Amino acid sequence: MRLAIACIALAVAACTTTGKLTVSTANQPANHVVIQVSDNDPAKWNLALNNARNLQSDLGASNVEIEIVAYGPGLNMVKAGSAVAPRIDEAVMAGMKVDACENTMHAQKVTRDQILPGVTYVPAGVVEIMKRQQEGWSYIRP
Repeated sequence: MRLAIACIALAVAACTTTGKLTVSTANQPANHVVIQVSDNDPAKWNLALNNARNLQSDLGASNVEIEIVAYGPGLNMVKAGSAVAPRIDEAVMAGMKVDACENTMHAQKVTRDQILPGVTYVPAGVVEIMKRQQEGWSYIRP
């Protein structure tokens, strides 16, 4: 109990002297990459997925966090039955995050049940990319 109180007091002291609470990043990947795919083109998607796989191969999967953001015409490739559906499934299974833009889904009248399992959702694809860049993530658009 005393140890817990001491830890809390130390955290509060750190906040009051620096104005920020520092969170340990010891278990977080050193590299962060956001990949934009806004083309309804299997070749572009395969290139993006190859880039992502190569990042994991070269850096080690535990050393890189990868987020692929699909919006605009690119949303079609995250639908069930798309030409790259098996590769997207592999990417998700390999620990990559694949996002579908809800703005695009609304505009195209696409429902979640039409999207591949494992795909996550963001309110706005371009905003997600912008936020990641502001957080220091590297940006790739194949």
